[in-house]
Amino acid sequence: MRDRFSRSMITLAFAATAAGAIVSVSITRTSAQTQTASATSHTASAKSSATAPALKTPWGEADLQGIWTDESDTPLQRSPKYANQEFFTEAQRAELDKERAALLGRDRRVERGTELDVAGAYNAQFMSVKHTGARTSLIVDPPNGRIPPLTPEAQKIAAAEREFRLALLQATQTCKNKSVGCAGGKYDPTPSPRFAEPPPRYNTARMNRRDNPEDGALPDRCLTGGLPEFGGATGSFRRIVQTPGGIAMFYDVGQGQGWQRNIIMNGSPHLPANIRQWYGDSRGHWEGNTLVIDVTNFSPKTDYQGSRQNLHLLERWTRTGPNTLEYVVTVEDPTVWTRSWTVKQEFTKQSDDENRIYYEPRCIEGNYASPGLMRGQRMAEAAFAKGQGPDPRISDNATDFVGVEDDPLQ
Repeated sequence: MRDRFSRSMITLAFAATAAGAIVSVSITRTSAQTQTASATSHTASAKSSATAPALKTPWGEADLQGIWTDESDTPLQRSPKYANQEFFTEAQRAELDKERAALLGRDRRVERGTELDVAGAYNAQFMSVKHTGARTSLIVDPPNGRIPPLTPEAQKIAAAEREFRLALLQATQTCKNKSVGCAGGKYDPTPSPRFAEPPPRYNTARMNRRDNPEDGALPDRCLTGGLPEFGGATGSFRRIVQTPGGIAMFYDVGQGQGWQRNIIMNGSPHLPANIRQWYGDSRGHWEGNTLVIDVTNFSPKTDYQGSRQNLHLLERWTRTGPNTLEYVVTVEDPTVWTRSWTVKQEFTKQSDDENRIYYEPRCIEGNYASPGLMRGQRMAEAAFAKGQGPDPRISDNATDFVGVEDDPLQ
């Protein structure tokens, strides 16, 4: 199973893998004749939403309920080529749409039997594509649309993990062919002695080894990345349900890695620091018609851009119209980034009627595949020891080649 969870191309239709259910969405392009027109349109929209009467639940809270998704595709970080340009021009968006639409028909093949050819078994049919959004990045602060620099300590940790993974790849065709998967590494036909070492810290990403389940990435083990959730190549939906004194959000993401979070609304403090949860501890309150959620107490076995147990999120959910919902989240971890950073997304409400029959997404691939992958590796090692096959350490079982060099939006 190849990891297809990068934010690149997202949803015209999202296939719920386990049950085969399909949730369709209607795509409406944001009007933006020029960069200035785009910015003006968004400013006007914000002003009108601020004066529009808020939809309310029977018990008087702002009504955020429904199934919501982002109907345009925007990269998390702004490409350096756009510098401080916050909005695309209409011409830029049209060109990007044209280039990205061409990827729908992509079924690029390379030399049959190679690792890259096998990885390409997941072609564009497994991805979904939407129109390019108006913004050049989801990140609105810092103004350059980029994640802030890492702290010196975080740089050391990232470098150690990268060095370890590259060492396990050094004898593979990935490094020999100077593929993007080996960027920063070098080819050496002799497998690294580091195959016997544990990773620098608890592993959450894929490595070129199958000694135990933890050598696989979190999605390979059917463990979702959790929060923050900004979307992915196979879709991202969230269903919000409200009751008096309680709010639940169900996330339909990835390939069946659906999960649910409950927002504690009773004013109680966060859990003690020694209690850690996969999706953190969400404590919410209302500020007017905006739901504000403070999220802490993440598990050290989760990872978002290098941040683990010290990750802190401050979310703001605001219904801006009958079919629109604004989501703004500030992300901080002083042990990882030199400053906090903020993301903004605009979600569109999906049809309750068309989604009245809803199948729970379930990830089963990892549960079945992980034992098989480990057994296959042991069999390959046994065959090599008998002189009946190649050294399995020269094969790349970790790199996701699919689309990594293709999407012009990234």
